[in-house]
Amino acid sequence: MLILSIVGARPNFMKVAPVMRALDSLGVRQVLVHTGQHYDANMSKIFFEELALPEPDIYLGVGSDTHARQTARIMTAFEDIVRQDRPDLVLVAGDVNSTVAAALVTAKQQIPLGHIEAGLRSFDRAMPEEVNRVVVDHLSDLLFVTEQSGLDHLAQEGIASQKIHLVGNCMVDSLLAHRDNALAAAPWESFGVSPQGYGLVTLHRPSNVDDPSTLEVLLRTLGQVSERLPLLFPVHPRTRARIADAGLPMPPGLTLVGPQPYLSFLGLMAQARLVLTDSGGIQEETTVLNVPCLTLRHNTERPVTVTQGSNRLVGTDPEAILGGVEAVLSDTWQRAERPPLWDGEASRRIAEVIDAWRS
Repeated sequence: MLILSIVGARPNFMKVAPVMRALDSLGVRQVLVHTGQHYDANMSKIFFEELALPEPDIYLGVGSDTHARQTARIMTAFEDIVRQDRPDLVLVAGDVNSTVAAALVTAKQQIPLGHIEAGLRSFDRAMPEEVNRVVVDHLSDLLFVTEQSGLDHLAQEGIASQKIHLVGNCMVDSLLAHRDNALAAAPWESFGVSPQGYGLVTLHRPSNVDDPSTLEVLLRTLGQVSERLPLLFPVHPRTRARIADAGLPMPPGLTLVGPQPYLSFLGLMAQARLVLTDSGGIQEETTVLNVPCLTLRHNTERPVTVTQGSNRLVGTDPEAILGGVEAVLSDTWQRAERPPLWDGEASRRIAEVIDAWRS
């Protein structure tokens, strides 16, 4: 059996790495394809080292571009690989452009497709990722689901139940495997802060960073938060460019740093007093770490992080954001419960499903 696993952007690496290890233990032949959607060293190369991913067998080097052009370039390059190798299964993860591009090629070549992290829905079609999720799920033959809401969504959309498998969360597998090393590295010391003495910020969603007025409100609000708690802000290159283009000043308590390697960011997140983010994956990771998370969005495709986890949706309203911060700092925040099957064994379950499927 030959499986092609596709990665392209930072979140893919944490999901695919443990699955590849689990498949290796079953003797499955694998080829790793890196599209190059993320190519910055701290957003790509170092992840392979820290997560013990093998060097990509194939690197497409597509780089950044508009959604349509980037997707088209991945499809064009990946089609040649699929035609040549004729794999028994293609595995994609998450909801980035690399995921949907590889899924479209795979389906048109009539090769079975597996989707890691299937069934998530924000019901916000303004998010490019939402479109990608829906398309990939409806093309997939094996759908690996992280939480109950995913089962419900796929059933409502009419996807055959025999294709769907509730396995847990592969990103949690990576987190639990690397948490101790991340903490031992004490990355907060590099920034002159102490455990529980700082907050962590990430922003990259177009809805938050592409509109200068929204971005200005968020930065001003973060400035108010930083008057009470120093904030570290690892800045996505796209976000940094938007801040510069808009000529927005940085509040004094908000420290901008470059994108962080996986272990550094995990260590920072694990010891933060709170996290403010618009990322989906960080909502999951903070839930497992039981770190208060304020999500700067009005919706989430990961509702279990709100119902069982440490996450609260606050949108971009300054009053809601500051109210959430007050709840954290006054110790009235809800404690998280780890969702079912978020136990570090999701990758093993995926490998077992694939092994049974091929028999």
